[in-house]
Amino acid sequence: MHCKIVVTLGPASLDYDVMKAMVRYGTRIFRLNFSHADAVFFKPAMELIRDLEQELDIPLTAMADLCGPKVRIGEVEGSPLQVNKGEYLHLGSPDQKQPKVEPFISLEMPALLRGLDVGMPVNLSDGMLQFKVSRVIRQDEIYELEAQNAGLLSSHKGISFPGKSHPIKALTEKDRKDVREALEIGIDAVALSFVQEAADVVELQELIKSLGFWVPVIAKLERQNAVDNLDAILAKADGVMVARGDLGLECPIAALPIIQKRILRACRHVQKPAIVATQMLLSMVKNPLPTRAESTDVANAILDGTDCIMLSEETAIGNHPVEAVRYMNDIAREAEAYYLERLGEPYFPKKEKNPAKYLAYSACLLADNAESKALVCHTTSGRTARLVSSRRPAKPIAALTPHSTVMRALNFVWGVHPRLVDTAVENHTARAEQFVRQSKEYLPGDNVIITSGQATPGQTDISTNEVKIYYK
Repeated sequence: MHCKIVVTLGPASLDYDVMKAMVRYGTRIFRLNFSHADAVFFKPAMELIRDLEQELDIPLTAMADLCGPKVRIGEVEGSPLQVNKGEYLHLGSPDQKQPKVEPFISLEMPALLRGLDVGMPVNLSDGMLQFKVSRVIRQDEIYELEAQNAGLLSSHKGISFPGKSHPIKALTEKDRKDVREALEIGIDAVALSFVQEAADVVELQELIKSLGFWVPVIAKLERQNAVDNLDAILAKADGVMVARGDLGLECPIAALPIIQKRILRACRHVQKPAIVATQMLLSMVKNPLPTRAESTDVANAILDGTDCIMLSEETAIGNHPVEAVRYMNDIAREAEAYYLERLGEPYFPKKEKNPAKYLAYSACLLADNAESKALVCHTTSGRTARLVSSRRPAKPIAALTPHSTVMRALNFVWGVHPRLVDTAVENHTARAEQFVRQSKEYLPGDNVIITSGQATPGQTDISTNEVKIYYK
């Protein structure tokens, strides 16, 4: 399978045998949700992941998903409160509550009230209740909202301001503590919640670097601002997550499928992996089978070109965690077969001066023409493997790297099977050839296409500069 499966660990899946079964069905990345726990809680999970990795001889990646500044309202008097269309309520900071101003909603982060104006949308109850600002009672402090639909409003529910830029940083103090502790227990990647701009990603990367580590940073796209700043974010992030739950509150729901397609296309063009997440097989939290719509949703994400598909509640608290992964695997295999059939041949690079991308494209063409068993890439940073993957070859990609951090980062990339390479051999091409000779996956007479980079007198930087057909 080319597409990778990300599963969220929780009470339903924090078990060695359950996790092992999920790996058998294509799981390569385990998501540890720091919104509900800390590094101390997840330390046993990290030990299970490393034990599985050793037993199955498959690189596995542990991703810490940071909580971020989740915006919630305070206590609602009379909760759950029935709100009818056309009714008014007031929104303000807790210390602005006045007598006879009811119903009143307090905001745990009053700074978010700055800049609100008449006509701006406000969504409550995780998007199920929609309002518009009808009157500014006191600028930046208290506002009147008019309900656009009916529903129940409960205490401590999420609130969103679609299209509004927030003054709050994506990286909170809790996140900083969680990052430090997560790195100490051996986390392999970090997902940053509620990214608004590239500077949010850079701030986290600098924190990780200051602690003496490097792990990939996955920018979660949950806000309209992030979509608007996509190119700048992609230039800095190591990958993105299309977090459709919160993104669907910020963006028009009718536009969400097209936003997903645009994000995935942009990611492939810059060789950065993308994860599609939220409610992919949500009915399987309780039911043993997914719905037809869910099956189609998973398939469409793969046909859109995603690198990874993610399960959340389905594996964290669901009744059928292994079955959910198995169904996702089955759907992915069917969708990939059609995707490659429809594609016909590797993606042709857009016309640009980019020899490395054209070498990757040439390697994919050679693999098809020579009926190769696989493409074998030697990569120190992961870039060569990402370049080859971006052409979407039908053949599997064996990515050889001397760095365990890069190996586990490559688990996010479509079609890539990362492995550590023997550094006793100095020449990169020779390392790849030795790997093929020693691997049981390739039989005598099989050929593979090797791409590698070796410094030459006129090229001091190590980058892809060689493509070779190698027969075992």
